[in-house]
Amino acid sequence: MNQNPNAICWFEIYVDDMERAKKFYSAVLGITFDDMAVPGGAGDFKMSAFPADPDPEKMAVGGALVQMEGARGSGGPPATSSIVYFPCMDCSVEESRVEAAGGKVHKPKFSIGEYGFCAICLDTEGNTFGLYSMQ
Repeated sequence: MNQNPNAICWFEIYVDDMERAKKFYSAVLGITFDDMAVPGGAGDFKMSAFPADPDPEKMAVGGALVQMEGARGSGGPPATSSIVYFPCMDCSVEESRVEAAGGKVHKPKFSIGEYGFCAICLDTEGNTFGLYSMQ
């Protein structure tokens, strides 16, 4: 069972040009971004975070712009423009249910360093979604 009362815990918007996307969202939303180090050395990509309350007690939903080769349809992972992450106690539990429910596990549970673990899956409609946990 999930201890987080939010339906989602994280989102990513995949972009082709990080600086252009930051400029757009900054102009539209009146916000500034914080460039992030790639969690756990998980790959060669760029991330820049939307503002969010860092207090873990508040369980705020955070998110980032992500620039990753192939993520928007030129090979690699399924083409996507955004991914929502659902909070779990141990994402391998929910991941184990995906294929039986008619979906597909694209990338099994993997470490994102000090930030925990993720799994990337596809639902029955071909939508990409993530599972996230600290264990």
